Amino acid sequence: MTAISLAGVSQVFGKGTAKVQALTDVNFEAEAGTMTLVMGPSGSGKSTFLTIAGGLLTPTSGEVTVDGTTYSDRTKKERDALRLDAIGFVLQAYHLLPYLTVADQFKLVDKVKPEGNLSKDDLDRILDTLGIEDLVNKYPDELSGGQQQRVAIARALYPDPAIILADEPTAALDSERVAVVGQLLKSLAVDHNKAVVVVTHDVRLVDFADRMYEIRDGQMTLK
Repeated sequence: MTAISLAGVSQVFGKGTAKVQALTDVNFEAEAGTMTLVMGPSGSGKSTFLTIAGGLLTPTSGEVTVDGTTYSDRTKKERDALRLDAIGFVLQAYHLLPYLTVADQFKLVDKVKPEGNLSKDDLDRILDTLGIEDLVNKYPDELSGGQQQRVAIARALYPDPAIILADEPTAALDSERVAVVGQLLKSLAVDHNKAVVVVTHDVRLVDFADRMYEIRDGQMTLK
């Protein structure tokens, strides 16, 4: 079952001499139960693709469909609810609140989304898998970049979203941690029927992918 798709999506920023064609006629789909990689170098349009896929940016043209309904057919309130309930973002900027401990980052999610989050046991298993179970009382500025990234991954998984959109989730990780994160994302897709979409230039994730796209200069092809 197709969980998310893009059809004929193009994105233009600016006008006249400042005009930049970020994406050109992008067609993409990801199915529930699979992990899909979107590979490409820096500046190729990967992050723009991801923000459009997640409904954070409205494309210049084309349609994004999630769970059988396009974003354009949803009200702003419905799109906001969809992002809260069904889409988990792992972004390059970790967006951890500096005045909250790791444990409190998850309690904040509970306040925003009181129901449907992972059980304590399930969260503890993810923290253990990511090797951050001993960091729950630490503040973000007490963590390394790699530790912050793993906390951000766990926080994105905590609401138990049907679709996971990850932007360079292994950029700050060594090869051992890359394998752990890759296997975790793969198992979430297969064992929990989630659609996992990862935009990356990290070839160490290729072995975990069910499907792979390449994006260059804003143009996407299925590999």
